[in-house]
Amino acid sequence: MHPAFSILFFTTLAGAAQGLVVLLALSHLLGVKLSPGFMSMALIVAELLLVAGLASSFLHLGHKMRAWRAALMWRTSWMSREVIILPAFIALVALWWLALRFGYKSNWLPVLLIVGSVVLWYCTAMIYACLRFVEEWAHPLTVINFTLIGLSSGLVLGCALAAWRQDLALVQAATPAALAMTIAAWISRTLSLRRNAALRHKSTLQSATGIQAKNLTQKSMGMSAGAFNTREFFHGAKQVTLRNVKWGFVVLTFVLPALMLVWALASQTTLPLLLALLVQAPGLIAERWFFFAQAKHPQNLYYQVVS
Repeated sequence: MHPAFSILFFTTLAGAAQGLVVLLALSHLLGVKLSPGFMSMALIVAELLLVAGLASSFLHLGHKMRAWRAALMWRTSWMSREVIILPAFIALVALWWLALRFGYKSNWLPVLLIVGSVVLWYCTAMIYACLRFVEEWAHPLTVINFTLIGLSSGLVLGCALAAWRQDLALVQAATPAALAMTIAAWISRTLSLRRNAALRHKSTLQSATGIQAKNLTQKSMGMSAGAFNTREFFHGAKQVTLRNVKWGFVVLTFVLPALMLVWALASQTTLPLLLALLVQAPGLIAERWFFFAQAKHPQNLYYQVVS
């Protein structure tokens, strides 16, 4: 599939914001003592990431003035459900910020935000996991990866913000959790990579054309010039590029952040937490790019495979 950068930024920014909100909500519920103003600042960061992600998703629309229609098919479309839940989640984050601003202490808002984060991750992931003809996505690991990677990135972001503000109580409480989530996301993503590498696709050149000859070779891409089918369902990158991006995102998203978090725990210093955020951020974009680029749409058997 063709990775649209608007969707890459939306899913990574929103996922990290959701993970950060979950961290803040759990810290509040568990009674972690935060310095004055940190919770308010962190909620503003989460809100900005969510709004930036929502704004970037609009760039993916052909007719932006008709964006409201995306919510009309909520009974059957996971995208419509996401379109409804995301603004509601943004409003809840703003409501919690206002409640803290005016001194109103509430436990039901943090619980509601945790539930909202999980539901939003599920809806976003199911947009892809429900497409059974894209076999790389049609698996429960898609939902698990979206959730765990979102939690990992959100917790790393939260630890970096706490290190920057010298909020040592949250650093001590969140760093082990960030390490655990990063390792869990690493294991889950590795399992999905192994699964997809071993896939034997149901659709073949023979099934696509109806010609059952064993030695069947495609000589043209089905169109004499570029069209929607040749642009939107294939990335055009070479196999060596895919391989380099795969190893790049594994190192940047999981390996280096995990090592930085271990360093932070062993040294009791905050610098590694800031470094973990810096190395993971480009890795998240690379991971999501690979998620789309690895998926093979069956129509490419007509329009992209050229011998």
